[in-house]
Amino acid sequence: MSSKREIASLHKVVKNYGEGKVLTKALRGISMKILEGDFSVMMGPSGCGKSTLLNIIGGLDRTTSGEVKFNDENFNTLSNKALSLIRRQHIGFVFQNYNLLPVLNAYENAEYVLMLQGVAPAKRREKVMHLFQEMGLDGLENRYPRELSGGQQQRVAIARAVVTEPQLVLADEITANVDSETAQSLLELMATLNKNNSTTFLFSTHDPAVIKFAKKIIILKDGIIHSEKASIEETGQFAHR
Repeated sequence: MSSKREIASLHKVVKNYGEGKVLTKALRGISMKILEGDFSVMMGPSGCGKSTLLNIIGGLDRTTSGEVKFNDENFNTLSNKALSLIRRQHIGFVFQNYNLLPVLNAYENAEYVLMLQGVAPAKRREKVMHLFQEMGLDGLENRYPRELSGGQQQRVAIARAVVTEPQLVLADEITANVDSETAQSLLELMATLNKNNSTTFLFSTHDPAVIKFAKKIIILKDGIIHSEKASIEETGQFAHR
């Protein structure tokens, strides 16, 4: 039995879109736990519910039925404002298309959430610049997204997600728009953050190359968890849970 602290849990989560003849059943009763220090990968075909599940866990979307808890807070009982505060304080997001603000430079994008949190300017600069040095972004802080490569933009997006030292980072198909070498570099970076800072990561991906970094692999099919496996690193073999 794991001694890790539980960060989030889902119990029989259902998510439907539309109604009647155009009803789409995106999630069909998902139950799972996310533990502190997890480095988990969700895999499955397009339309299996990966992105929907990330949005539900991050409080970006509401369930149709079922329960989502984060730090023992029941999302079903919280207002949109309260959910926004939880995201701001405790959850980082990394998106496939980066979602950087084009009118802000790299530094300003990375410090944005810290500014929303009310962190003092000097402390914001200390945290962002330290992270940029660690991530190979030193010297690029004044460049705007259009002046950065795809890999550099994704690094800035990761910096923005982790600079607040969130409990959980949700990453959606982040290797989809970068080459294999850049993808490898990004995954090594996040694995290091997981190891050194105990930052918890949950990825969705189509990319088989991501598997070797996972501590746990979750296979989704048709809106349900088909299987859950611990990685070789964790158990010495792939073991169904």
